[in-house]
Amino acid sequence: MNEKLLQFIWQFSLYAPQNLFTHSGEPVVVIHPGSRNQDAGPDFLEAKIKIGTTTLVGHVELHVHSSDWKKHKHDEDNAYDHIILHVVYRTDMQLSLKAPELELGPAISNEVIMRYTYLLQTTSLIPCENQHRNVNELTKQNWQQRMLVERWDKKLTEWRQVWSQIGNDWRVLLYYMLASNFGFKINSTPFLILAKSLSINTIAKIKGNLLQTEALFFGQSGILQSAEEDEYILALKNEYAYLSKKYQLTPLSAHLWKYMRIRPHNFPTIRLSQFSQLVHQSFHLFTNIIREADIQKIRNFLEVETSDYWQNHFKPGIPVKKKHPRRLGADSIDNIIINTIAPIRFLYGIEMGEEKLKTSAFHLLEQVKAENNKYTRAFSSIHWPVTNAAESQSLLQLFQSYCSSHRCLECAVGLSILKNQGH
Repeated sequence: MNEKLLQFIWQFSLYAPQNLFTHSGEPVVVIHPGSRNQDAGPDFLEAKIKIGTTTLVGHVELHVHSSDWKKHKHDEDNAYDHIILHVVYRTDMQLSLKAPELELGPAISNEVIMRYTYLLQTTSLIPCENQHRNVNELTKQNWQQRMLVERWDKKLTEWRQVWSQIGNDWRVLLYYMLASNFGFKINSTPFLILAKSLSINTIAKIKGNLLQTEALFFGQSGILQSAEEDEYILALKNEYAYLSKKYQLTPLSAHLWKYMRIRPHNFPTIRLSQFSQLVHQSFHLFTNIIREADIQKIRNFLEVETSDYWQNHFKPGIPVKKKHPRRLGADSIDNIIINTIAPIRFLYGIEMGEEKLKTSAFHLLEQVKAENNKYTRAFSSIHWPVTNAAESQSLLQLFQSYCSSHRCLECAVGLSILKNQGH
């Protein structure tokens, strides 16, 4: 038993209510346990308790042992002077309190504690792997949807700060987040730095010309500075020299870009060319991304390929024997839909008060296949279905924020397991 579990048991009434008595023998009826207090002071606020024939409304403090009252120095804190009930798991000391004391231990089933102990101590990747199938499917579905919103909340809190810093310009926010996504984790940061170093207004002036668009992105990336030269690379350098002088640009350092342990098709050079092509082809980019309901049209829009030069080059000035179209692959496109398109649509729906857009953001993920990684495979292996990206994203959040740190007491699935087994 620990205080966190005791609070959980009190909050969700996981005890035999007929076995509640104060030390003086008066029956206790918990009409309402109160609201959890996350700040300093008593654990539960505004509880409603009937003791004998008297109904009281006020705060409740919980401890594993009654002696914890003194250990925590509550006898020196005025915030605890007016509690209506002191709840303990075990009484190990007689206290002189104005409030009555309830020993809750005799009313708690050993099975609740055993189930919790198992969830806490199991070495399984997913603590409830042997018990989740006993949980109502609707409970799991609702919790998964909450996990997806929680995942987006964290991401979108950061995005909202960026959006505020750029004057609430949605086009710029989309440009930044798409650029970051094109870096696909390993080169996400340099891609974002690159995007922030090139104003969207500057890009708009030259994006009709693919050579200039590539020259702008490649030149600003710093990759051309020490590159092997050939006719095309020289053309890019010359164009960038002109553009950098015209728009007063300073290139990034080439060392920012990572090539180690990356397949050549994912080299930053290939992604830069594909991103240049997306910018070059874009027309009403933000509107298309936010409003388009047909996911296939979104995929077609994102299915860009490199310029001709990069179809037989992975690094500047160094050709490869085989020339091959290098399009953004289906998995990469789905990654962008999952990590940029759906979240920014959801954020836009929130800020603009458009519920349909928020719903369509979820619907987008439901049309994308589930991600395949060690986490989704772990859930699939215990017969927890992962059929689309909405489910894989929610389960990724569930694992990272709850399962991995055994936060079962804060999880609806864990709560259901303990409640169903606790009576």
